[in-house]
Amino acid sequence: MSDLILLLLVVVLLVCLIATVGFFLLYSGLLTDVLVKTGPPPIRNVTIAYKFKEGPYKECGAAFTESCSIGPKLSSIAVFYDDPKQRPPEKCRYAVGSVLCEGEEKPDEELQKMYEKFGFKVFSLPEVSHTVTTAFPCTTSLSYGLGAYRVYPKLASYIEERKLCAFPFIEVCGSDVITYMAPLSRQTDFFVPEMKEEVKADVKEEDSDEDRGTDITGADSHSDVSSVSGGVPWDSRETSLAASTAASLASSLPLRDVMDASDDAKPGDQSDRGSNGSVGSGSSFEELDMDQEEQEVTEREDEEEATEGEEERRGEDGAAETAEQDPSGAGEE
Repeated sequence: MSDLILLLLVVVLLVCLIATVGFFLLYSGLLTDVLVKTGPPPIRNVTIAYKFKEGPYKECGAAFTESCSIGPKLSSIAVFYDDPKQRPPEKCRYAVGSVLCEGEEKPDEELQKMYEKFGFKVFSLPEVSHTVTTAFPCTTSLSYGLGAYRVYPKLASYIEERKLCAFPFIEVCGSDVITYMAPLSRQTDFFVPEMKEEVKADVKEEDSDEDRGTDITGADSHSDVSSVSGGVPWDSRETSLAASTAASLASSLPLRDVMDASDDAKPGDQSDRGSNGSVGSGSSFEELDMDQEEQEVTEREDEEEATEGEEERRGEDGAAETAEQDPSGAGEE
């Protein structure tokens, strides 16, 4: 009898535990409806104190904890730049910190100095007219993980279905809600200085890879004919790379460390076009000479025909004049 009672107690405890876990998950937002929309951003231009990190997104929790310990009353913010499925997770880049002020407000000087003392840097994010955005309730510490798990698949589907160029992904964690947004314009203005330097390094590395088979004159060392292709300015390369990043993030699924991707724009297109241009310009000089000779022969024939036509016209004009002076032919008689 005692064994049966003990078994019943164990079953009741298990049921209570499962019910508690289930209620905790529901309260944290497990079944919350996620409504994704396009419209004005949920935040205006903001000034943030941030730390730039490189590594798996799942390790960003330590940076969040550090920023919150300095300014516990401030909203936390994170900007995720890369897709772990397109770039090795250990090389993914992101910025994590706190929102110092928003709009026309100025940051608190003492608080700003405190952040700078602990190695944080200050940067301003611009205000854009339209973003892809949604929100998720922040009721427990589990809400951060559940929010990413529930939100990013919806964002990915929304962006992919409408073929939007929206990146990078930004999370703003308030006291009771987590806001997710991806700007539809001025995307590179959301790149902190460290990210811009890394993008420039990536572009230079691409350029060096393209130039590996090229001699100092700009000609392909394996080609019979030298061809020089003009360089691409940094702004356009930045835009190209930004488009690639947007495409890779557009089908994302992160849990801060999970973001799926689909490539819609490829920065290698420019190098491919340059390569095709080099092949196209590699036609032999013999073919060019033959074309020139044929053109010269055609021009000479045209000139001869024009000369003969002119002589014939002159002869006809002379005969006409003679006929007009003596139409009967009996003047001399």
